[in-house]
Amino acid sequence: MSNDYVKAKQTSRSMPSAVFAGLMAAVLDKNVPFRFAAPGFSMSPFIRDGDMITMVPGRFRSGDVVAFVNPCRGKLTVHRIVHVSRAGYLLKGDNTPETDGRLPRSNIIGRVVRVEHQGRQVRLGLGMERIVIAFLSRRNWLTPLLRTVWRVVKPVAGRWIR
Repeated sequence: MSNDYVKAKQTSRSMPSAVFAGLMAAVLDKNVPFRFAAPGFSMSPFIRDGDMITMVPGRFRSGDVVAFVNPCRGKLTVHRIVHVSRAGYLLKGDNTPETDGRLPRSNIIGRVVRVEHQGRQVRLGLGMERIVIAFLSRRNWLTPLLRTVWRVVKPVAGRWIR
């Protein structure tokens, strides 16, 4: 195993969420990136079920995708920060209608710095566009906008590919 990062062989699907979150926090406390397969669809289309994500410790800003233990569900969750205030970080999945509520910084374990889909790096969603995505997501405009764009692009792309 390389010293550059720790790749979790097990995902949060095969070990209790609290244990997995504790493992991630322990690794990130040593300033070692943590890599694992993302479970679920709440961050689709930017992070899809099974995508490999790399987490690092650090400071967190609006638009960052972060891992935290959801206090309502007690489950490890990877969602986007859609607003930052003195009251805490407001978190929400890109593909979910409701927020996770405001959390203090101490509840956030790390942030996503790399996403890989089928072995290829996904660049969209973690750069400067993350701020626009957070803005749209907070207002529940992101999913309808993406659906509308896809309806327009899909027929054109299909003709172009043929």
